[in-house]
Amino acid sequence: MTNYVVELLEAKVAQYNQPNFIPNDPISIPHQFSKLQDIEIMGFWAAVLAWGQRKTIINKCQELIQLMDGAPYDFVRNHTESDLKRFLNFKHRTFNATDTLYFLHFFKHFYQHHHSLEEAFVQALPVEAPHVEKGLAGFHELFFSLEDFPERTRKHIATPVRKSSCKRLNMFLRWMVRKDDKGVDFGLWNALKPSQLICPCDVHVDRVARKLGLIQRPTTDWQTALELTENLKQLDSNDPVKYDFALFGLGVEGEM
Repeated sequence: MTNYVVELLEAKVAQYNQPNFIPNDPISIPHQFSKLQDIEIMGFWAAVLAWGQRKTIINKCQELIQLMDGAPYDFVRNHTESDLKRFLNFKHRTFNATDTLYFLHFFKHFYQHHHSLEEAFVQALPVEAPHVEKGLAGFHELFFSLEDFPERTRKHIATPVRKSSCKRLNMFLRWMVRKDDKGVDFGLWNALKPSQLICPCDVHVDRVARKLGLIQRPTTDWQTALELTENLKQLDSNDPVKYDFALFGLGVEGEM
C-alpha cells in the first residue's frame, strides 16, 4: 500500500467521521433517540432499508417512526393486533408490509427475552473469533427461527452462508460497536470488538477500494469484504472499519 493511499484514507476518515456527516445519512435515524433499544431497532431498520437514494431511505424510516408513535421500543413490546393495521401500506422498494410485520413480530419476541439486540449477534460467535462471520450466520438463523416466518423476508437479511457481503448488517454493526469521540458511530455494544467488524462493501466502497488496490477479487461477495478488511487492518488492526468513512465518502462525493 503506497504512502499516498495511506495518507488519503487517513485524511478522508478525519474529514467524514464528523457530526456533519450525520444529517444526510441513514445513521441520522437512530441518532434521534437516546434509549439503547430505540437506537437498536431504528438503527437496524435504517440499515436494512439502506438502498436507493439516502433522502428516500431517511423519509421511509421517519414514516416507520411515526407509525410506531415515535417510540419504537415501547411499540414493539406493547402493540396489539389492531395496531398492526397501520403498517399494511408501508413499502420501500421490495420491502413490503409482510416483511414489516415480521420484523415487528421478531422484535417483540426478542425483547421479551433479551435486553439488547447485541445478544442476537454474539450468541453463535466464539469469544475469540477473528471476525463476525459466525455471528452474522447465527443472527440469520435466529431471526428466522420463529414459527411461520415469511420465506420472502429472507432476502432482506443477508448471511455469509449464502456468500453475501452482508453490507447492510456490517454497516449496522459498525454503528453499534465502533467507539471514538467523533459522535457519529454509537459504540453502545461491548461484547463485539471493533477489530472483529467487517467493512461494509457497498457500491461506493467497492469502486473506490478497487481503484486504490485494496480489492483484487473479481466479484463482490463475503470473501471480498474479508479481503478488503484484511487490507485495512494493515493500517489499523484494532479499528479497520473506520476507513469505511473514507471509502464511502470518496465514492459518494465522486472524488475518485
